[in-house]
Amino acid sequence: MPKKVMYAIIAIVVIAVAVGLGYYLTLPRAPPPKKYIVLGAPLSTAYLYGFSAEKGLRLAVEEINEAGGVKVGGETYYFKLEVMDTRDLEPGVPVSEALMVVEKLITEKGADILIGGPVRSEAALACMDLDAKYHIVHIYTTGTLTPKLHKRIAEEYDKYKWIFRITHEAAGLSKEAHEILSYLRDKYGFNKVYIMVQDVAHARAIGNILKKMLVEEGGWEVWGPDIYPTGATDYSTSLLKAKEVGAQILFIWMDHPETSILIRQWYELKIPALPVTGICSAMEQPGAWNATGGYVEYVIACPCNTGNAWSNYEPAMDFFRKHKERWGVEPEGYGAVSSYTAVYVLKDAIERAQWRPGDDPEKLVKALEETDYMGPYGRIRFDPKSHQVIQSYDPDEGAVTCWFQWLDGKRVQVWPPNPEVRLSDIQIPPWLKAAG
Repeated sequence: MPKKVMYAIIAIVVIAVAVGLGYYLTLPRAPPPKKYIVLGAPLSTAYLYGFSAEKGLRLAVEEINEAGGVKVGGETYYFKLEVMDTRDLEPGVPVSEALMVVEKLITEKGADILIGGPVRSEAALACMDLDAKYHIVHIYTTGTLTPKLHKRIAEEYDKYKWIFRITHEAAGLSKEAHEILSYLRDKYGFNKVYIMVQDVAHARAIGNILKKMLVEEGGWEVWGPDIYPTGATDYSTSLLKAKEVGAQILFIWMDHPETSILIRQWYELKIPALPVTGICSAMEQPGAWNATGGYVEYVIACPCNTGNAWSNYEPAMDFFRKHKERWGVEPEGYGAVSSYTAVYVLKDAIERAQWRPGDDPEKLVKALEETDYMGPYGRIRFDPKSHQVIQSYDPDEGAVTCWFQWLDGKRVQVWPPNPEVRLSDIQIPPWLKAAG
């Protein structure tokens, strides 16, 4: 082949390669695959404390991902939320079903961290051994009020150190309930209390602890606790007895939705006592006013954490507004603000620990133990041994609870008495006269 022809062919090939390479370089590039931290959320999604928690979790995950994710060693990770229904709040569903869901989240969905539930205390206690088996960090954000959880962590720290609870618990809430009743006694002279609770671990504990406090203090007349099964639909026996003995306060602690029947019977039977309902799913939801035509006026309820009702605390109201904008509804009850906050606490701990999926989970445990984070319901810190969130009436010192009262169609925070947090004093209805 003549040299001129050979050179021409080589030149054509070089030009073709150059043109092809140039064209290739101008093609749009697919972004590198995102790296994820998978959050497994076992929740009883058909019930308030499950679906309210899911909304809080999703809101926080969306905000964090849209703001640039989680920064670890020059890399960016994004949260991926995997929710599975444990059904553990449903009557008759065995604890074993919730445990199977938790194990599937770990083994099939690839959860790096567990967050949310199980919601029922009995299921959460049974789940502790799964957490220990897999050495997986688990943050409880809804339900699970039993004191046994954090006591067991403290007693067997090396086994259960993976577990944290960012919400209040039954013993602390019992103390607050006692303080509310003392306020009603001191201000209005009320000293007759009728206690009704649900037949689940945390509710029985609260009823018994509260009765013990009142009896030991003296000066109280206490009836109950009357215990009702989950899903009960008739409460008239206790209500009529409360009316007969002249109770001025009904203390009610039940998380099943059938509590709407209880409050309707209270209204229809004209029981002259103020319902202080504590955890009470039917009373916590913002739709309760319209659903009842307003007869929930004056009912007191406890969705556990400031931020789940109208408050005087601006960080809580900031979350409140974000929730309403995202979901079209005010925070619906226990689990919403605590779940939202837990994701931000987790992001903070991961970045401080520079922890990646696959790293030693003890790094993340240590970082969570060192948490000092200001959130919507105050300062979040954990007891280093029991991993129970530190509670306070002062948001600068700890996590602040919320007790609200239905007033003029709004869920208005009335406790704790700190004016930085509450919007109103507790009001009593005109038909319930002060004693003496």
